[in-house]
Amino acid sequence: MSDMNRSDLVKIIAINSSSEKGLVLRGVDLSGENLSLLGLMEANLVQANLVQTNLTGADLSKADLSKANLSYADLSEAVLRGAKLLDAILVGADLRSADLTDADLRNADLRGANLRGVILNRANLWHADLSEANLIFANLEGAKGLPADIEQRMRRTEE
Repeated sequence: MSDMNRSDLVKIIAINSSSEKGLVLRGVDLSGENLSLLGLMEANLVQANLVQTNLTGADLSKADLSKANLSYADLSEAVLRGAKLLDAILVGADLRSADLTDADLRNADLRGANLRGVILNRANLWHADLSEANLIFANLEGAKGLPADIEQRMRRTEE
């Protein structure tokens, strides 16, 4: 994995701003960096190390974060519409009020994640581990693959 910081990434984004395709940052190590509010739409962040990275309000629409490690990352209010998070590690991540509409979270590890007020409309959650995740006020309309215990918990909350 190559090490990179925010200023390196901002330079790369500026250089590639006219490109129609997203940035290729496969396997990059941006752990602990402040990447809040950056536009990383359609970026390839497969197997990226984003542990404890601040991605507050970042736009990761249609980004590929498959097998990325986002443990304890701050993704609050981030836009992840249509993002691929297959096999991603999001243990203890903060996703408060993030928009994950149409996101693919198959096999994602979301143990202990803060999903308060998250939008998961039509998200694919097959085999995602949501144990001890905070789903208060989460919008799960049309979400696929919700474990039965989560569905029951959500129904009780709505009553």
